[in-house]
Amino acid sequence: MIIIIRGGGDLASGVALRLHRAGLRIVITELPEPLAVRRTVSFSEAVYTGETTVEEVSARRVTDPTDTLRILQVMSKGAIPVLLDPDGAAIPALHPHVVVDARMLKRTAELIKTPIKLIIGLGPGFTVGENCHAVVETKRGHTLGRVLWQGSAEPDTGRPDAVAGQGADRVLRAPQDGALQVKREIGEIVKRGQVLAEVDGVPVLAPFDGVLRGMLREGLVVKEGSKIGDVDPRGDPSYCRLVSDKSLAVGGGVLEAILSRIELRSYLWTG
Repeated sequence: MIIIIRGGGDLASGVALRLHRAGLRIVITELPEPLAVRRTVSFSEAVYTGETTVEEVSARRVTDPTDTLRILQVMSKGAIPVLLDPDGAAIPALHPHVVVDARMLKRTAELIKTPIKLIIGLGPGFTVGENCHAVVETKRGHTLGRVLWQGSAEPDTGRPDAVAGQGADRVLRAPQDGALQVKREIGEIVKRGQVLAEVDGVPVLAPFDGVLRGMLREGLVVKEGSKIGDVDPRGDPSYCRLVSDKSLAVGGGVLEAILSRIELRSYLWTG
């Protein structure tokens, strides 16, 4: 059985990591220019570098999403294929039993036209019976990681989750439209007021003392107000190399949803 995960950002990568470690066969599809902020824990980095590793699990880029032989070769070496597939061409080509939509669109996702036994949507934008079979809650709180077989996830609040008391302030945003110039590396200790990046010469400053946990890639063109980075107030650089508790919780919900479908169990660790 093949499981396609649409999206390779930090949340999707936590899901992929959990399923891969459980012995399931995972394929990730991505855009030609992913915008993952937490790049050190995002399999989407393979799009740029050809290969990347998250917590000792490797992922490799496959440029043709319909090249089944190449995809299976990557899997046979214990790596996760990351396909350049903005249009979902891999879905009809690979005939997956499960599709996990982890793109975090925060708007209503389109219905997949190819028949799929189980479609799992992560977070806002999914309603059971309309564009998926199950939803996994992504909002922090008592329901994080729960599988919903009816209804929808909590709506997007537009407010970042708080970390050590820091909410919106920990997110770095582009001050204007333009090309991003990165001044500090992910994992560096930073001080309040320090220049972390520039957008066409306009500086982006550290909002408080902490660790630069995420930053978009150098040279990407960004829009004013868009998220470009993330500062962690806890001050521990090792967190930059670990998928988050939130990602693992959502991954556990996805695994539960898959295992709960009796009709899929005979396919789980086979073709």
